[in-house]
Amino acid sequence: MSSTWLTTRAWLLMLPLLAVMIAVIGWPMVDTVRLSFTDAKLVGTGGQFVGLDNYARMLASSTFQRTLLTTAWFAIVSVAAEMVLGVLAALLLDQRFYGRTFLRALMILPWALPTIVNATLWRLIYNPEYGALNAALTQTGILADYRSWLGEPGTAMTALIVADCWKNFPLVALIALAALQAVPKDIVSAALIDGAGAWKRFRFVILPYLAGPLMVALVLRTIEAFKVFDIIWVMTRGGPANSTRTLSILVYQEAFSFQRAGSGASLALIVTFIVTLLALAYGALARRTAGSAA
Repeated sequence: MSSTWLTTRAWLLMLPLLAVMIAVIGWPMVDTVRLSFTDAKLVGTGGQFVGLDNYARMLASSTFQRTLLTTAWFAIVSVAAEMVLGVLAALLLDQRFYGRTFLRALMILPWALPTIVNATLWRLIYNPEYGALNAALTQTGILADYRSWLGEPGTAMTALIVADCWKNFPLVALIALAALQAVPKDIVSAALIDGAGAWKRFRFVILPYLAGPLMVALVLRTIEAFKVFDIIWVMTRGGPANSTRTLSILVYQEAFSFQRAGSGASLALIVTFIVTLLALAYGALARRTAGSAA
């Protein structure tokens, strides 16, 4: 059987998938690009061609700049905390102790919960009138009165980051735990016999085996955190005083709340461009790390 026939057959087999991808992804993307160059409204005519005006207005907007900083802060802090907690949890669950299997299964539960359910649970925990957090802190004497954790600009973002970390650090832990299974136990034992402490064993023996998988987790979580919408929308809707408004929420407000489909499309493409740059940067860093290790 010739290679030409095999190639043709492969393409024929992929045609249904390609047709679905074009219909579901390709055409909406093309239409979004078209809308971004117009002043179209959500309801009404297709709008007039305005060129790059939407992009220029969005990039120069102080609202966009503040929201970009808020999104970056959320992504950096939440992902950093998830990476640290995930690795620590993986190192703990890699040890032999009674009940390890149960704890491994239990750790998956937060990640397995739908984001909407997770957000609703944490919104109840943070409730200013009957929330479990206020009850625990006041009964232990840490707080004198109940606080509105999601209603104060100074605490709302921190509360959201805690909720996001609780849900997503198990993903990092599972990836790191799987990578730990590939670490040769005899090398770790030899390092221990040679007098290497816990930090040196982790830094020079274990971490090289975790670097690749952790880079994958870092890319996935950074992209998801940068385009976060659901957990913040359920818990704060971007408030109070827009202190937790992220780029995805700004896109939603621009396109649907204010019904400016053209500028909303341009903002969505700007977010897509930023996320693509992040993915490319991480890819280049991963290749560089792999080259150095080789």
